[in-house]
Amino acid sequence: MIPYRPEPLTDFHNPANQEAFAAALAKVEQELGRTYPLIIGGKRIDTGRYIESINPSRKAEVIGRVAMAGQDEIEQALEAAWEAYRTWSRMPVIERAALLFKTAAIIRRRKHEFSAWMLLEAGKSRAEADADTAEAIDFLEYYGRQMIDLARRADDLLTPLSGEDNHIEYIPLGVGAIIPPWNFPLAIVTGMTVSAVVAGNTVLLKPAIQTPVIAYKLMEALEEAGMPPGVVNFVPGDPAEIGDFMVGHKDVRFISFTGSKQVGLHLNELAAKRIPGQRWIKRFIAEMGGKDAIVVDEGYDVQAAAQIIAQSAFGFSGQKCSACSRVIAHESLYDELVDRVAEIAKAFKVGDVRDASVGTGPVVDQKAFEKVTTYIEIGRGEGRLVAGGTASNETGFFIQPTVFADVKPDARIMQEEIFGPVVAITKVKSFEEAIDVANGTDFGLTGSVLSTNREHLAYARHHFHVGNLYFNRKCTGAIVGVHPFGGFNMSGTDSKAGGPDYLLLFTQMKSVSELL
Repeated sequence: MIPYRPEPLTDFHNPANQEAFAAALAKVEQELGRTYPLIIGGKRIDTGRYIESINPSRKAEVIGRVAMAGQDEIEQALEAAWEAYRTWSRMPVIERAALLFKTAAIIRRRKHEFSAWMLLEAGKSRAEADADTAEAIDFLEYYGRQMIDLARRADDLLTPLSGEDNHIEYIPLGVGAIIPPWNFPLAIVTGMTVSAVVAGNTVLLKPAIQTPVIAYKLMEALEEAGMPPGVVNFVPGDPAEIGDFMVGHKDVRFISFTGSKQVGLHLNELAAKRIPGQRWIKRFIAEMGGKDAIVVDEGYDVQAAAQIIAQSAFGFSGQKCSACSRVIAHESLYDELVDRVAEIAKAFKVGDVRDASVGTGPVVDQKAFEKVTTYIEIGRGEGRLVAGGTASNETGFFIQPTVFADVKPDARIMQEEIFGPVVAITKVKSFEEAIDVANGTDFGLTGSVLSTNREHLAYARHHFHVGNLYFNRKCTGAIVGVHPFGGFNMSGTDSKAGGPDYLLLFTQMKSVSELL
């Protein structure tokens, strides 16, 4: 088997790639406004109730209408998933992995088409959407190989004992609920779904209400690759109506969730309660966001630091759980750094991402717009506004990259996840103080240290308590198989997506011994 290698990103400076993407975008624009059904046990079901997905860059434009599942449909999906589990769980690992490889090939052939859907439904720029599609391919290729390797090396982990024949195997858990976010509407949806499926489980996929059409396109690719009916059941719906019902259901064996701390803690508590008739302790796998910091040490190149901060804070309008929302800078370069970050923020072109010259697009919807603009108003009372602070939701949900300086470490905009293009900067007197401030939140997902001092990097390696720590680079952009991704504290269960032990979360070890 060819070794896993991350999918190359598209070079959009190449005119041929620009033309290919434009053609894909034109094709997708011809398909807007369609209606998409549920998929339960391989059957299409139109419930007559719909989620209307809109373009956040142009909110009057409908991307598609997607049927909504209610509790009756969740019951049907659970029945279909358990029926499919009877055969899928016994399918040879190599055949389950082959489904992932075939799906990767399908998405790879239509890469720009999938990216174009994200341009329109999620407001991602070309580069951000292309990276999202590439990551989806990476998850498919990586998890397929990981499952094959896990099955092959299982017995090698045992200590031989004379007179006995001993074996172990990693068997699936059962039927799970997959609850992904909207911000990586193809990559994370794909990774969360196929990690469970390749391990032999069957699932109910409830995509985010902001981006259900892209999730449906993944379903089409899985079906084209040969996925049997009932292995993945597509059940979008109102979280208030079906979210708790699905997580708390006695027939759900595990929950894989990515989203906010508030929702994650609620679902974790719900999953921990045993329901009458439930025969297992549910497994809860969660990634719940971050309040990520970049530490800028004394003597670091200010121009380089400012560029790294801007990339980390304002890419995809800061709508990444790994995005930089705090900058902790040494007093010796603080003023110069604030000025440079502000200059870069002011230069960002914000608008409809159909325009290839746009630096960053909209936030995802009205609710996100209101949340971020509320935090900007809070920030006006907690720091000195040096860039941005303006917003408009007249045609789309646009917020100018915003920078606050002179913010105290315990301020709300330094402590609470904003999930928008807002960064707060604070000043420290020493590197040790900087790490203390960096650790001074409930979260622990990603962080970066920009320093040329090897002793300081060594100190940060041991004392900066985050799941993904980066030196002298941005705090976003984890690559499958290269940077296993997941955080500490309130950032989740440290389930390292794209890492060598991730599939163990969806399996249980069975030991079989025979006396000879």
